[in-house]
Amino acid sequence: MDPEVWSRLPPDLLDRILSLLPLKTFLRLAPTCKHFQSLTFSPPFISKHTSSPSPFSSFLLCSHPHFHHHRQYPLYDTNLNAWRKASLSLSGPLLSHATLLSVSHGRLCFSLPHSSSFLISNLLSKTSSIVNFPVNPFPFELFTLVPWTNGRHYWLFMLCSSSSGSNNAFVYDSRLQLWRRFDRADSVLGHNSLQTGVFYNGSLNFTALDPLSIICFDLENGSWGKPVRNLPNGLTFARLVGNGDEKMFLVGGIGEDGISRGMKVWELGGNGGGNWVEIESVPEVICRKLMSICYHNYEHVYCFWHKGLICVCCYNWPEVLYYKVSRGSWHWLPKCPSLPEKWSCGFRWFSLVPDLYAFV
Repeated sequence: MDPEVWSRLPPDLLDRILSLLPLKTFLRLAPTCKHFQSLTFSPPFISKHTSSPSPFSSFLLCSHPHFHHHRQYPLYDTNLNAWRKASLSLSGPLLSHATLLSVSHGRLCFSLPHSSSFLISNLLSKTSSIVNFPVNPFPFELFTLVPWTNGRHYWLFMLCSSSSGSNNAFVYDSRLQLWRRFDRADSVLGHNSLQTGVFYNGSLNFTALDPLSIICFDLENGSWGKPVRNLPNGLTFARLVGNGDEKMFLVGGIGEDGISRGMKVWELGGNGGGNWVEIESVPEVICRKLMSICYHNYEHVYCFWHKGLICVCCYNWPEVLYYKVSRGSWHWLPKCPSLPEKWSCGFRWFSLVPDLYAFV
């Protein structure tokens, strides 16, 4: 169309026409005109692209010391079932000493120890924000990035030991842009070691090791509790997996004297108030391989949810075992081709699902 015709169109009509562009085409054209940046928040654009399925692939992102020097993160495309030829590369002075902590709803969260802050970034919308530590020094642990139910906002949760040696919970609310501190965590935790939390039914749920149990934390009022929910018998280790705020699963080893002879998957029934219902038993051959990988050191095993998949990972192994819930089938994700034949420990996997409207 003649540029003179475009220039004479009313702004609202121009926005409506441009919003009809395929999203991938729109993002390729965005750097050519400043108007595209404001258009992404116009009513026509938002109504069209938030009501339709995401046109982007979803990925399993690998973080490993071998790639850290170049700030690269290999991506496995779970739609194409293949490794992407190009890794996710990050640059900038802030990221030179950054550590990737968590990924959720298209957000990547990094720790910036040199500036005593966290960096929250949405690579798709090319937006980011800095969240300063609430206190300094801030020796945090059990960091969890928790999206709101609508995915637009988020919480940051972590524990931090005070000078007296007790644990305090810190929660950052992105809506209010402020930190809250909650004391008296030790009354429930004791000296227990927790696994990364899973958001379900309004609370963060953790598995505790001694005794093996579930502990929950209410993000709104900061209270700790132990839900009346018995774990399956014979567990040697347990990991929780959540698909948002809809369902919660339990992946656990079955055996005696702390040695797993098998693995099973359970789903929590009754809208969170029911019992654990067994839905799958891991095939013996797959279970033997996983146990040999972790050497029965179950602290190395962690799990997460990714687009209908329950992923089971080990810090010292480059493959991912995943369970496709809809088909009831188990598969191994192949080793990243850019990884050398001899590798070190330190594999950390994340679910990356791009979301243009995940606010940071």
